[in-house]
Amino acid sequence: MPQCAFCGKATTTQEGLKRHIARRPECQRQWALMINDIEADNLNTPDDNPPPVDVDFSHVHPHLDPNPAPSKSRRITIEEVKDEDGTPFSYTGRYFEPQADAGWALHEGETKFERYRRHQEEEVEDRWSPFEDVEEWDLAEWLVKNLGQTRTDEFLKLPITQNCMKLSFHNNRSFLQRVDALPHGPGWSCRKVTVRGNKEDEFGAPLEEEVGLWSRDPVECVQELIGNPFFKADMAYSPAKAYADRAGQHRKALPKGATIAPIILSSDKTCLSQFRGDKSAWPVYMSIGNIAKAKRRQASARATILIGYLPASKLDCFTPDARSLAGYRLFHHCMALLLQPLIAAGQHGVEMVCADSLVRRVHPILAAYVADFPEQCLISCCKENRCPKCLVGANERGDSLDSPMRDPESMKEILEMRKNGQHPPEFEENGLRAVYKPFWADLPHANIFLAFTPDLLHQLHKGVFKDHLVKWCIDIVGEEEMDARFKAVPNYPGLRHFKKGISTVKQWTGREHKEMQRVFIGLLTGAVPSRVLVVARSILDFSYYAQLQIHTTETLEALQTTLDVFHANKDILKELAIREHFNIPKLHQLTHYVQSIMLLGTADGFNTELPECLHIDFAKEAYRATNKRDYEEQMTLWLQRQEAVFLRAAYLDWLAQHPLLPAGHAEPRSFDPGFDSDSDSESEETEAASPNTTSSLVTSKEVTHILAKAPAHPHQSVEKIVMAHGATDFLPTLQTFLQKNLPQTTGVVPGVHDRFDVYCQAVIVVPPDRRVGDAPKRWHVRARPEVVASGRRSGCPGRFDMALISDTPQSSGLCTLDDVRVAQVRVIFTLPHQFGTYSRALAYIEWFTPFRLPDPSSQLLQVSRSTRHLRRNAAVIHVDEIVRPCHLIPKMGQSVDTMLRSGNAYEVASDFYFNEFIDGEMFGVSVINSL
Repeated sequence: MPQCAFCGKATTTQEGLKRHIARRPECQRQWALMINDIEADNLNTPDDNPPPVDVDFSHVHPHLDPNPAPSKSRRITIEEVKDEDGTPFSYTGRYFEPQADAGWALHEGETKFERYRRHQEEEVEDRWSPFEDVEEWDLAEWLVKNLGQTRTDEFLKLPITQNCMKLSFHNNRSFLQRVDALPHGPGWSCRKVTVRGNKEDEFGAPLEEEVGLWSRDPVECVQELIGNPFFKADMAYSPAKAYADRAGQHRKALPKGATIAPIILSSDKTCLSQFRGDKSAWPVYMSIGNIAKAKRRQASARATILIGYLPASKLDCFTPDARSLAGYRLFHHCMALLLQPLIAAGQHGVEMVCADSLVRRVHPILAAYVADFPEQCLISCCKENRCPKCLVGANERGDSLDSPMRDPESMKEILEMRKNGQHPPEFEENGLRAVYKPFWADLPHANIFLAFTPDLLHQLHKGVFKDHLVKWCIDIVGEEEMDARFKAVPNYPGLRHFKKGISTVKQWTGREHKEMQRVFIGLLTGAVPSRVLVVARSILDFSYYAQLQIHTTETLEALQTTLDVFHANKDILKELAIREHFNIPKLHQLTHYVQSIMLLGTADGFNTELPECLHIDFAKEAYRATNKRDYEEQMTLWLQRQEAVFLRAAYLDWLAQHPLLPAGHAEPRSFDPGFDSDSDSESEETEAASPNTTSSLVTSKEVTHILAKAPAHPHQSVEKIVMAHGATDFLPTLQTFLQKNLPQTTGVVPGVHDRFDVYCQAVIVVPPDRRVGDAPKRWHVRARPEVVASGRRSGCPGRFDMALISDTPQSSGLCTLDDVRVAQVRVIFTLPHQFGTYSRALAYIEWFTPFRLPDPSSQLLQVSRSTRHLRRNAAVIHVDEIVRPCHLIPKMGQSVDTMLRSGNAYEVASDFYFNEFIDGEMFGVSVINSL
């Protein structure tokens, strides 16, 4: 029988012992000391096989509740990862060092969903109330999401609707009354702000303008987010240090302290009207760092919510020379009003019911601010010719300098001196604007200059890459040559082909920028001087490193190294008269990436692409639902109704797992010492009851090759295979394969009369590479013959993809290029019955040479077609020996061959560059794993 080593109490199970230690303060303290001693011993004495620790790391404050509630917070676990010598780290597991002095629970409470369920139980309400049944609720949800008020009223007044549906609401007014009766999020309020300009009216009085600030209490919004049961599985309440392995390497520090809700703000002014008018809105969004990054990035999850609309006035009451400064001051005044509740809450904390039904004292602290460069300058009260984060000189932003960071206290002192009529020299030296009361001045524990996050979209993809690097290279090789090179890039599954080049693209998005990056280095090789290629390669390397979703010490060092390489070689652009200087604001921002990632986490969690996406739902769609007059008030009401419907749908999903109890029955809410929502025994029972789920989890960790249920081309003759697929040596290679793998069928020789089932593609499902994504990857390897146009049916060129082939089937993701070789897949087929029952599918491939030394400038590996006796070197292999698709870019030289096209590049060219930028996984295998 398990027994507590600290007080001697005996428990019936090991789980009971864990709960006892988690609940008894003295035992909890002794346990924490013991863990610290063990960790100290492990650091001093390396252990190749340290014992796994499996303890619930959620804690209850020992001084606030003698009988605390059981912890329901997400457990920090240790995932076992098989680590073989010489094998690069596979990023399939993470190790956490918990902080025992954070995330304490005060007592048990009720989430918003639990309170509403209790209300329905007490009032004996139906779950669909105020609607009659599930069908009426489904209709109501559809009407709110898809129809405006006029269309809704027309629909409800249709005779077929009134006579057949028998709804409890008969017009739009009665329908909206029911929608407004649904619980919703924090309410909206409007504050009027009077702006006095420097212009005068005809009587000599200064002109005034009244603007409206629409806002919601940010503390209530934090309560809404941290207490939403929908995020329970994605919520963390205590900080931890994350490691890539047990030795404590690859550290990433997270915030320490009590239960902190790291506030993530984002704001961006956007245009509302289309084609005519100049209406605009200035939304401010908020999320909290407690919610997992993957969930925050999902716009549909509503883990980022709208907390206000800032005034977007033109300030016509000011003269043009004073209007910019007045806009600065108005922005900071309104932001101060909006965020004022965070001051006291951040200092003293607020008791909040969290998603696990436990009450914690939460301190909402501004931790990160997502904004583009002009808005960062606006927030930091500096001019746009300066860096909003550091004190680099206005003409020194093109140099690799280690400039001191801006300090909030120093900036406040300088602004205060300026307000009092003094003229400190630091005011001009630091490039400040005369905003005497920044909104961040009184926010506790916040450093606004360190809170600015990397902006991958505007700084990297659109800024340094598209607006600068691509333009520099076009100036060198010419627009026509650059277009011809993009046209000649071979096809790849999921890769956009710029069939008309890039000069004809008029409107660019972040997606097009990323698509260009996937092929840019390969097509540029040979067209520009070697040092220019080194510059381009360093920028592309920086971009790919910056997009990683997990960073280690090595990747951060590599990120900085790529930037150093750029600065060491950038003068070649001056020598070629392409640039006169590199005093580029977006280029300078790259110097802060390593620091920001170490402080705030990986850059993908703070990308400005999410606010751009949120504008659609929270600004543009809301504006379209108004009558375009006094639209902000109508927008907030429309958003409140949309939110109410979303919350009711989430509540019904939650209720399906926590159903209403019959009348007269109440759910027991006592502190049952035998209850632990995170116990292993409960999860084991769940797994035992759901064997399909367990098997799917196991399968997701292995590489799987999938073919269609039925072949696209059944019973194909050998002649048709040779002609359509170009498999000239199909029969000889198949015979060689059978002799090696099926020696028992030596009497059966494949001939021209045999027929084979042929498939168009194979799908390869591999475990996720956590550095670039969280979901399993599905790769397509195509072996599709040309389809000739016939009648109205358009033709389709043949697609025979390149792939990496291994000598043996891979049971896990690709970690290195050492044991693989490039080949072109020509045919995917299965053996007919006369060869016996052979379940493994086969592929006819044409080999390429092993990887040769990389090109000295581009550092891309080189391959060529492999030949034998002046014929292409072909073979038949198992489909499960195909590791993944790959992409080759033909060597184009200084000027591309006019005969080279995307459709024939693999046939016309003989020498190729191996494209390691085709996706993040390939970059990880080719570049990162070689660090």
